[in-house]
Amino acid sequence: MREPISSYPHVRVRGDGRQVVSQAGAVLLLEAVRKTGLDQAISAALAPWRKPRAVHDPGKILLDVALAVALGGDCLADVAMLRCEPAVFGPVASDPTVSRLIDTLAASGEKALQAIRSARSEVRHRAWSLAGESAPDADGQVTVDLDGVLVIAHSDKQDAAPTWKKTYGHHPLTAFVDHGPGGTGEPVATLLRPGNAGSNTAADHITTAQLALAQLPKRYRRGRQTLIRTDSAGGSHDFVSWLAKRGRWLSYSVGMTVSEAIHEHVLKVPASAWTPAIENDGEARDGAWVAELTGKFLDGWPKGMRLIVRKERPHPGAQLRITDADGMRITCFATNTTGRPIAALELRHRLRARAEDRIRAARATGLRNLPLHDTAQNRVWMEIVQIALDLLAWMPMLALTGRARLWEPRRLRFRLFSAAGQLVTTGRRRILRLARHWPWTDEITAALERLALLPDPG
Repeated sequence: MREPISSYPHVRVRGDGRQVVSQAGAVLLLEAVRKTGLDQAISAALAPWRKPRAVHDPGKILLDVALAVALGGDCLADVAMLRCEPAVFGPVASDPTVSRLIDTLAASGEKALQAIRSARSEVRHRAWSLAGESAPDADGQVTVDLDGVLVIAHSDKQDAAPTWKKTYGHHPLTAFVDHGPGGTGEPVATLLRPGNAGSNTAADHITTAQLALAQLPKRYRRGRQTLIRTDSAGGSHDFVSWLAKRGRWLSYSVGMTVSEAIHEHVLKVPASAWTPAIENDGEARDGAWVAELTGKFLDGWPKGMRLIVRKERPHPGAQLRITDADGMRITCFATNTTGRPIAALELRHRLRARAEDRIRAARATGLRNLPLHDTAQNRVWMEIVQIALDLLAWMPMLALTGRARLWEPRRLRFRLFSAAGQLVTTGRRRILRLARHWPWTDEITAALERLALLPDPG
């Protein structure tokens, strides 16, 4: 008996297959685009940039690139994965046409960016309305997390500079709407900055917050129902004052640097004033306590600001800092929320760590590097990345349930979008038949059925 030379069967490969569709699961994204009206909104917004005899719609070109990024692409040329499937994605522009559009939009500067952002804001309102109880504002509250991210540059690009981590590249400031424990999150702002931009620059935080608020439905652009969370990079006097300004009345939960005055005050807090910190399930967090600080060091800060400090035993191997006390890791944050236990407020602030998950998803969706040279071009690229992330948030919000609702982009691509299919034309209808043996075919078809039940735009 002949011994096999491999653990896998030998398959002969031929490149003459017909009516076979790769990335067939991407129809989930296409259906989400259609139901939210994103294609119509982007096309209308970019209509001023369409030349009289142009074959391709600028809105569809931009959306095609965003779809390619959502499927895992990281440069403009990756739109080729859509171009090879015209029966599913329609006509797709050539690479030179795509490049010319990006150059044109970049030359238009803020006008083009504002057009794209206005379209996204309009569609976001509809997407949240369609989502109903699955929307991030289902409980009448919206949480926006601001955080910085380092984007490494492997070549000399405009505004690339040494970063505080001794790398080289850019330091964008991002904002994401938190979908809570039952979902993921979606981007609402990205401010592209040089790599040497300061972490705690108040002007940049204010600009990013303004861009983020403009993306929300109008009723959430001011008022206590909107919570802005940041780490200690946002803990500046100017930024907190801007958040609390009369007429804006935003809620905030902003990390603060442990100053010498705060450190000395923590040492004087009596043991009876410390309250056990809590976990998501309401149980006490082992080795962690919280307390509220009051004193003259709050003079000059906005009226109603509260300073809450947490002390916690450091994890094994963690090194203490000079601002830590009695062998405990000390952190603090400022908030203007009243009527809730300080342990609940500390837990709410600690959940800001979900922003790191959103940044990880963004890195896997076009933000690992900036593929273009000029800053104006890369600002357009950042808008494309945000559209891709919007789709990767809206589609699960509208169509997926259970654990699948929490899947991040890498898992969505592996399990859903990469499914293969066969395109069959019968009469005047096109039918896409997914592989029956694919483990997640039922998940895809069930999601498409849920999307089909949603009303069409207009």
